[in-house]
Amino acid sequence: MLSSDIMRGYNDLIILSLLIEGPSYGYEISKKIKERSNENYVMKETTLYSAFARLEKNNYIQSFQQIKTAGRKRTYYEITETGRNYLNDKAEEWVVTQDVVNRFLMKGGS
Repeated sequence: MLSSDIMRGYNDLIILSLLIEGPSYGYEISKKIKERSNENYVMKETTLYSAFARLEKNNYIQSFQQIKTAGRKRTYYEITETGRNYLNDKAEEWVVTQDVVNRFLMKGGS
């Protein structure tokens, strides 16, 4: 299981990358994170909803209510154009980050 300290800086990017696929709600996003990480990372509910609040405040996502079974409302989240641009920038940054870290982790530094 990955440490939440290691993953903390990537939570927003993980959520945004899932929302690129379409609008979703908290439980579904949490489930996808667990599945796609082969259960190596489980995002706590408080972490997930804190990230939603931060992403919405920064205009990276927007939320909306939708009525589901038995007349219950469910809050969905979708990525905005600003969020797409942010995710693209951070994806490019990730490639460089991986390269730098790999240079230090590889034997012989080559």
